[in-house]
Amino acid sequence: QVQLVESGGGWVQPGGSLTLSCQASGFTFSDHPMSWYRQAPGKGRELVALITIRGRTTNYADSVKGRFTISRDNAKGTVYLQMNNLKPEDTAVYYCKPPLLTNVDWGLGTQVTVSS
Repeated sequence: QVQLVESGGGWVQPGGSLTLSCQASGFTFSDHPMSWYRQAPGKGRELVALITIRGRTTNYADSVKGRFTISRDNAKGTVYLQMNNLKPEDTAVYYCKPPLLTNVDWGLGTQVTVSS
């Protein structure tokens, strides 16, 4: 059974940084691209970043380009999201998921709150 456990969220002031982690299990992690998503209060879930199997290619939502960096450690089955220069509009619950796997439940996510 696929399990996704996100961590690393918290409260940070505008301009601050956080690094999120997602520990994945129950599938062959190194065979799958991975994505980070987020859901802000009252809004739908949106794709934030994607990384390919070996990490050679990454893609980002326009709203986070130049500020967020996705990376992965296949040996640890973990995907990361380094977030710099955080803005209040980045406030959301952040989730990871392998985008090409079907019938995978979302994890609990990790809350990121950016405010002064």
